[in-house]
Amino acid sequence: MQNRPVVIGVGCINQKDTFDNLDEALILMEKAMQLAISDSTNDDIKKYIDEIQIPKGYWKYRDPGKWIASRNGIKDIKTSITKIGVLQQNLINSACKRIIDGDIRASIILGGESRYKKILAEIEQKDFIETELNINPDFYIKADDDLQLEVEADELGNMAVGYYSIMESSLRFKSDFNEHHKKIAKIYENFSKISTTNSLAWSDKEYTYEEILNPSDKNPTLAFPYNKLHCTSWNVNQAAALIICSDAIADLLEVPESKRVYPLASSENNHMIATLQRPDLSKSAGMNLAADFILDICKKNNISPNLYDLYSCFPVAVEMFANSLDLKELNNITVTGGMSFAGGPLNSYVLNSTVQMIEMIRKYMNVGIVTGVSGMMTKQSYALWSKNPLIEFLHEDVTSQAKEIDVPVELSDLNNGYGLVLGYTVLHSNNSTAKGVLYIEDENKKRKLITTSDKLIMKSMESEEWVGKKIQFLNTILVTE
Repeated sequence: MQNRPVVIGVGCINQKDTFDNLDEALILMEKAMQLAISDSTNDDIKKYIDEIQIPKGYWKYRDPGKWIASRNGIKDIKTSITKIGVLQQNLINSACKRIIDGDIRASIILGGESRYKKILAEIEQKDFIETELNINPDFYIKADDDLQLEVEADELGNMAVGYYSIMESSLRFKSDFNEHHKKIAKIYENFSKISTTNSLAWSDKEYTYEEILNPSDKNPTLAFPYNKLHCTSWNVNQAAALIICSDAIADLLEVPESKRVYPLASSENNHMIATLQRPDLSKSAGMNLAADFILDICKKNNISPNLYDLYSCFPVAVEMFANSLDLKELNNITVTGGMSFAGGPLNSYVLNSTVQMIEMIRKYMNVGIVTGVSGMMTKQSYALWSKNPLIEFLHEDVTSQAKEIDVPVELSDLNNGYGLVLGYTVLHSNNSTAKGVLYIEDENKKRKLITTSDKLIMKSMESEEWVGKKIQFLNTILVTE
């Protein structure tokens, strides 16, 4: 198969230094791409690059792709910016499809962030200046739907931690309250151990599960049960790049077999349901369908994955992915160390994890699975990678099937009444409880978001299980148990 897609070059940057020695995101992405080109072993790959795809970060650049291309002798390319809300895996999938169809010869996918440099600028009162780019990309790719309801945004804001902590409580309801918190802390303890072995990780500190579990000045609670060490670390200076081309181009450039890693299969679920309206806050039909597609391919072709990087923005994401893949052993489910410790640059972590998965596969001749998320656990992706082209590349979008199973639950129009708590969190601010947020099901089986600022109630919500409790509400306020 001459148009079989294959990764031939990867690059990853992790910069943690003084302000003056840190690069802006544009330069970080350029350096990651240069590493990927060098890694391919043949600079002539630049002659065959037809596109550069970049997921949008915090930065304001219009089209970093053309700027980077022009500085590095890459000519006559198309560029795209993929906005937040689209799965990062989609960039890899689309490149693979266009290579198979013969529409392109090679694609560079890269992303990066320089939030750490910006934070240092604020601390040190220095100017943080981004290169101004006035040219627009050839394509803007964006999601079709909003990621949250207005009522959710009003009470939880746009920070993901509140939404994920509510999902965590729903998943926790199926187990013991305190033991569940210990379990996720132990998972993240192991993540921190793996991170210390990763030279590209943001953190080189190993944490005990007690340090992760227990709030402290350095590990404050952000949204119960999540402390800072449970949460993705996106204030980083990191970038990643990978080059995908056809086997024919790889042969033409005499790229060594040792550099080649093959995408075997990918799957995705893009079914958009606001968190409040999901039939089950602790699982997703689309997610399970996407996982089943990958597992079925493995079973039919006698493929045994032994490397994993499960998306790890918050513990519930790890747990849900592990459940979907029927992983009982949770000690080897990341190659990076996870987003809390390895770093989670906004909207490009999957590129980091894919690059590092490819390096591991090269080294150990293994098969690996990388998962991804967009939004509030809204959309999910799976990718199966191998050192050898065991099968022709397969892809499945399960969105239409998921829509038939997971139908959004209607919102409640009751101003007062009783309801069953489905999930909840207590938001913290300045090391103190600020607001309790509860997702409930009313007497008509419809959904409602209610809140409380009662200190005693919030204390109870953090000391015992509230999922499954029957409560009373008036308008949007919790009245009593």
